[in-house]
Amino acid sequence: MSEEFILDTPVVRAFVADVRATIEAAASPEQACEALEPRFAELLAEPDWLPAEYRAAAPESGMGGGIGQWLLYRDEHRPLSLFSLVVPSGAETPIHDHLAWGLVGLYRGEQDEEIYARCDGVLELLERRSLVPGDFYVLIPPRDDIHRVRTTSAETSVSIHLLTNDTGCVWRHSFDADSGEARPFRSGYVNVLCEDE
Repeated sequence: MSEEFILDTPVVRAFVADVRATIEAAASPEQACEALEPRFAELLAEPDWLPAEYRAAAPESGMGGGIGQWLLYRDEHRPLSLFSLVVPSGAETPIHDHLAWGLVGLYRGEQDEEIYARCDGVLELLERRSLVPGDFYVLIPPRDDIHRVRTTSAETSVSIHLLTNDTGCVWRHSFDADSGEARPFRSGYVNVLCEDE
């Protein structure tokens, strides 16, 4: 498996091509993210590109709470993934990291996000922010890489992630809110198995 379009549409193919060209021309992750922001904002504003099946909750998912992570595109040789994360109303993700840089933006619904830092094994809450459709943020580890999101709207929230690893299949970390203890964590995808599954 190398380049894999799960949602193989002209919109996704054009977006991935633009992302690839931008990353290759950038001198750093920070520069790439800054250059990608206008194109990512366009994708979040496009109302019809993401089919309903990739906006659906997943009662049997490994993340719990009906949270579904739907793979849209990935390439493991030139690490990049594009996926939707669906969080039902009132549900929240575990506190987790990503171990990759990229962009995350809200496509549907509303969310609260809590951003943490790990200092001497303890989690420190750095910031809380509310997100509405069209809002997005940059992830560049180790800064801003640990967070938890909660859907605050009556409708399910859908966020779009563009990250430089195969996020659902790499082993990351979830964190205990009280102790700060890190545990191995792999979120998986609802619609695609990881190679070792």
